[in-house]
Amino acid sequence: MKAAFAYLDKRIAPVFDTAQQICVVEVESKRIVSETQELLAHDLPMQKTLRLAELGVGALICGAISRPLQAMVAAYGIQVIPFVAGDLKKVIQAWLKGGLNGSAFAMPGCYRRVRRHFGKLDDIYQEERIMNGRGQGGMGAGGGRGQGRGGQGRGRMGGPLGAGAIGTCLCPKCGQRVAHERGVPCVQRQCPKCGTALTRE
Repeated sequence: MKAAFAYLDKRIAPVFDTAQQICVVEVESKRIVSETQELLAHDLPMQKTLRLAELGVGALICGAISRPLQAMVAAYGIQVIPFVAGDLKKVIQAWLKGGLNGSAFAMPGCYRRVRRHFGKLDDIYQEERIMNGRGQGGMGAGGGRGQGRGGQGRGRMGGPLGAGAIGTCLCPKCGQRVAHERGVPCVQRQCPKCGTALTRE
């Protein structure tokens, strides 16, 4: 899988919305196999999101991020781990070891948010093994996807499952709104106009 780390002057950029550079790390079996620096030439949220998708990024590690941009990135199936701070190299190593859910790399005053949004690496690597035909016959005990931390009904990517009886799904690209279908997460539906993955409004 690939993970993108938004950075500025060799540290995690304080605000992803205005970040111009990302370090893209490709990992196999918890080992770095490639590392490249890429530019985010546009400040427009959609352009940033499309660039991440173009690079094949599966996770974004960043500082503060606006809710609309986070929802847009998540709608493309990219896990967002926000409110992270610290030296870029140290953050990358901590991420590899599953150590970003502590207070050491949390932005000041954001420790609880980091805990809430951090996704376990084991789930990601297990999924990668299954996709590559190296699965061990299932997820094992406690490997279900539908229930988030603390039973709050959060999806695998950290966002709401959107399984309520009412609500609206929104296309982050063209703005089209579609009535939410009970039991069907918005991110699993496509915009009827442009085909982009929807997000819960």
